[in-house]
Amino acid sequence: MQKENLAKEKKTKFLDITTQKEIAKLGMTISMGLVVLSAFNTKSKFGKNLHIISGAALVGFSYYHTKLYTKNNTNKE
Repeated sequence: MQKENLAKEKKTKFLDITTQKEIAKLGMTISMGLVVLSAFNTKSKFGKNLHIISGAALVGFSYYHTKLYTKNNTNKE
């Protein structure tokens, strides 16, 4: 019975845990790069808004990345 439930759960997931972790890492890398690059141009309104939005995206991706490494998801890679 448990094997059937696990099989159904695996089939219903859109992305596996490894792909989700890679997406989170990529998102953190891109948003961190945008934070650094936009920090040099904070005098313009666009640069300031880009800096704030990319900082918020970095926090969001970091939270998402942290939630992927819970005790329930102890896959060894």
